Amino acid sequence: MPQYFGQLPIDEQPWETLSAVQNISQEQHCVRFDCGESCLTVNVLAPNLIRVRVAPTRKFTPRRSWAVTKDDAAWQVPSFEVQETDTTVEIQTEQLRVVVQRENGQIACFDTANRSFAVDAAPGIGWRLGTTAAWKQIAADEHFYGFGERTGLLDKRSEVKTNWTTDALDYGSLTDEMYQAIPFFIALRPEVGYGIFFNTTFWSRFDIGVEQPGIWRMETHAAELDYYIIYGPTPAKILDTYTQLTGRMALPPKWALGYHQCRWSYESETIVRELAQEFRDRRIPCDVIHLDIDYMRGYRVFTWSPKRFPHPEKLIQELAEAGFKTVTIIDPGVKYEPEADYHVFDQGVAGDYFVRKADGQLFHGYVWPDKAVFPDFMRADVRQWWGELHESLTDIGVAGIWNDMNEPAISDRPFGDEGDKIWFPLDAPQGDDRVTHAEAHNLYGLMMARACAEGLEKLRPTERSFVLTRSGYAGIQRWSSVWMGDNHSLWDHLEMSLPMLCNMGLSGVAFVGCDVGGFASNATAELFARWMQVGILYPFMRGHSALTTAQHEPWSFGDRTEKICREYLNLRYQLLPYIYTLFWEAATTGAPILRPLLYDFPNDPHTYALHDQVLLGSSLMAAPIYRPGVEHRAVYLPAGTWYDWWSGESYTGSTHILAHAPLEKMPLYVKAGAIIPMQPVMQYVDERSLDPLTLRIWQGDGEFTLYEDDGQTFAYQDNGYATTKISVNTEENRVVVSINQREGNGLFPKREVIVELVGVGEQRFSDAGTAQQLVFNLAPQ
Repeated sequence: MPQYFGQLPIDEQPWETLSAVQNISQEQHCVRFDCGESCLTVNVLAPNLIRVRVAPTRKFTPRRSWAVTKDDAAWQVPSFEVQETDTTVEIQTEQLRVVVQRENGQIACFDTANRSFAVDAAPGIGWRLGTTAAWKQIAADEHFYGFGERTGLLDKRSEVKTNWTTDALDYGSLTDEMYQAIPFFIALRPEVGYGIFFNTTFWSRFDIGVEQPGIWRMETHAAELDYYIIYGPTPAKILDTYTQLTGRMALPPKWALGYHQCRWSYESETIVRELAQEFRDRRIPCDVIHLDIDYMRGYRVFTWSPKRFPHPEKLIQELAEAGFKTVTIIDPGVKYEPEADYHVFDQGVAGDYFVRKADGQLFHGYVWPDKAVFPDFMRADVRQWWGELHESLTDIGVAGIWNDMNEPAISDRPFGDEGDKIWFPLDAPQGDDRVTHAEAHNLYGLMMARACAEGLEKLRPTERSFVLTRSGYAGIQRWSSVWMGDNHSLWDHLEMSLPMLCNMGLSGVAFVGCDVGGFASNATAELFARWMQVGILYPFMRGHSALTTAQHEPWSFGDRTEKICREYLNLRYQLLPYIYTLFWEAATTGAPILRPLLYDFPNDPHTYALHDQVLLGSSLMAAPIYRPGVEHRAVYLPAGTWYDWWSGESYTGSTHILAHAPLEKMPLYVKAGAIIPMQPVMQYVDERSLDPLTLRIWQGDGEFTLYEDDGQTFAYQDNGYATTKISVNTEENRVVVSINQREGNGLFPKREVIVELVGVGEQRFSDAGTAQQLVFNLAPQ
């Protein structure tokens, strides 16, 4: 027997598997297969969505009060047929066919062209002490995306991905567990695509062909197997269904799309005022200033330092008058401080709101305030209490909350000492359902974000708030935006940010970002300039740096870098009408805002491994520079005509080109027929009204629906918004731009609209919401 560095041989417990189907029954959505002592069910929830559950003991887990998926009973029962043969049972919907083998309960799916997908491989479904699992075949040309927050490149084939939230400090390309745990992926090959949501909050893992080439396996420490199969075939259709299942984001306030500035920490009111003044004096757009942990009194949540921030209400008011919103950090660790009149601790103890061990003892660990206790966010009453605590912040004008350290990140000794990371004991009871922490661990960050979001909605019922979280689980998009945690000022972290954010978008989480410039370590001027260029593409754009690093504000690297930062932030703000419309699309369809090319070109294998080019929406493509000293790079242009954003030069895909990219230039390309709405440069999003509105249009055929609302209130939920459909059609010697009548109840004053046909000319009109048609004559060829 081979020996590997003294590793002892493993004799694994054998898997038990489903026995032959003995009885079949059907009720509404559900087809039930009794297999001796175990049971398999296939629930048909939509024409392209089925849920598969296996209970080894025939006893299914009841639905939890905090379940992240839409209840089976809430789906409208689609039409489907069940046909039986001697060897199989077939379930047929309009879009897919599910074949269940009578001999062993193994499942295979087929589309209407009889192409197979999500096909079980031996042993199919199995269980052994503490674990359930399923095995499926990998098609030869199949690729795998999503999996939530992941480092490395875009395609995750031949990798193992574990779902267990952890403080992933100093993560790199080989890191497995991360801050977010989202057990969902998309498998794609030409003409065929499907998604798998592994419906387990316990520890789980995907092995995508590592242990057995050609086989992917999912396993969990849950007592039953529960997963959903979503047929596409496109990523867009898969995400539309997945976000129906797990929820969609609400529209954030428009100011949250602007630039955010942060540091650990801006440690006093004086420094924050100076920071804000620098942005305005230097004419660098910025909407938000974040306050990290040093604004608090001794790191006690929901307090202010009387020395460093003696007058927070006055500070926040002054910032607001200058066009800045204030976001404050909140951690889950509550300082253990009996008889000290610390209201958060006292209320938590009085209400028995903190997590206890199985023996009833209050659990404690060490975080910023040293010895700390932790709310049980799985309980509805605790979430309500925690949400109401934010009143002390919203009452003085805090506009958003940044939830950190909520994996939860805990040490077994004070932070100044060398210690080990720990979490709550796995047998600690949590929640109204009284589950153990083994089941609740991955939900802790999501439930904290939910408590925050629900609290802010009650405290600010007429205004949208901004919520940011480090940790989360599937469905986190319903409650919060997400950033990728503590990255580094390294070129490979700049490069890695693109596939990280794209895979988050392919996991249903559209409002995402990375710390621009890198959180830890020191950026160079060149790195910071290139990162700022990439950062304007991030749905959530925040500059952030750590306590021990050099200053990383846009002016910290000299005049040349400051100018680049200003120009690209100006472009970000000009693009806000386009970006805000993409947020509306994400809120209504689940579409990612920042996306890999495979999202729009799913049948082009050239896009499957392309991790360093991205689309912002479907029209604008970027090919950033992410290596020092590089001024040229290869760019892949998919099928169709593409235009260089800067020069207007046209290219015909599919092809590769060599792009010239000196430090001042990030290669940007626009699809033929693209319509990009733009606004004037502003120092913050509400500086003035959107007048004039510029429609930049490129020759070709295309359409775009512009979405607008007040950007602040919830009126959009009651039809208080407007949409304007715009189309462009290119004929032999002319281009026709058609602007439909504005629809919806949103009220907007008259404004000037500039229609710029790039490379041809522009026309203007006074816009009152009525239909318009503009004709641009082209020079004869």
